Amino acid sequence: MTAEATIHISSAVVSVLPDQRDNVLRMLAALPGVETHQRDASKIVIVMEAAECGIMGGRLAEIATWPGVLSANMVFEQADGPVEIGD
Repeated sequence: MTAEATIHISSAVVSVLPDQRDNVLRMLAALPGVETHQRDASKIVIVMEAAECGIMGGRLAEIATWPGVLSANMVFEQADGPVEIGD
């Protein structure tokens, strides 16, 4: 019997001080499994992927402690297993 891999996908909004936004964007780009999808002067929308939901929670907790970050809040989470394509 083979263990099935599960992928957890989550979106989050990171609120930042406008003068720290570019620095936070650079730091986000360095995190594995994190992509930036939208930004304005004080908010950044990210999507995270990980094998476990605890990993994403840990990443959000870490991001929330960065200089210039006011908050990092999960908006959506989904867990999916393998998908068979075709017949």
